[in-house]
Amino acid sequence: MASDSEDGGLGLFQEPSDFYQPEKEATYASHQLLSGQDLKIRLVGHNPLWGHYLWNAGRTIAHYVEQHASDMVRGKMVLELGAGGGLPSLVCALSGAARVVVTDYPDADLIENLRYNIDNCKLLPQSSKIVAEGYLWGADTESLTKHISPATGFDVLILADLLFNHSEHGKLIKSLQLMLKKIPESVAYVFFTPYRPWLLQKDLAFFDLARDAGFDVIKTFEKVMDKVMFENDPGDELLRRTVYGYEVRWATGNSAGS
Repeated sequence: MASDSEDGGLGLFQEPSDFYQPEKEATYASHQLLSGQDLKIRLVGHNPLWGHYLWNAGRTIAHYVEQHASDMVRGKMVLELGAGGGLPSLVCALSGAARVVVTDYPDADLIENLRYNIDNCKLLPQSSKIVAEGYLWGADTESLTKHISPATGFDVLILADLLFNHSEHGKLIKSLQLMLKKIPESVAYVFFTPYRPWLLQKDLAFFDLARDAGFDVIKTFEKVMDKVMFENDPGDELLRRTVYGYEVRWATGNSAGS
């Protein structure tokens, strides 16, 4: 064990004077709906799970939901995983979903912030059917399915910018298996940007796992954003500006209706 002299005079268990940083305040982001109205989203001040950003895939899939609302979410049961500020879920609720369950890691700040965004969204009707819950990917689903009837699963799952977390791919796939209703029409929309382009193949490995787990995967969407989220990051700029969209459905023979 190093002595005080060896570590510059700082005792091993003595924190430096600036160790406890002041808590960062919440920030706000604005998202323009197709109607021209602005949807204001509060983001936590800082979070190790990256919930303090409104990611490009979240913005993009929110627009996509609006453009395809009648086929995609209207009258359906929707679940979002790893929602951050919950923008896509709010747009689903505004676009006629029968029920929306918006989730993130069961961190008190993240879930309180999701509930704040629901409660303070002036565009939502009073009878809005959207609820926020904490959820660990791959865990028991009762806390989520209790909000839908029948509790047999969700018609639509939304995963926006989650694939960068390579170690959690297996748990995400387990979540799809547990919660995507076993009918041919149910679908998980997976949108992402390769913010670390050199790891793109590891991002895409999620879809190999999905196929192995009994799903069909189809790439359906690609959009180049006007600018990158993080200007000083390394790697191919075009890839870092591109949002890719995939649909994941039960393969023929794996759904109850096939």
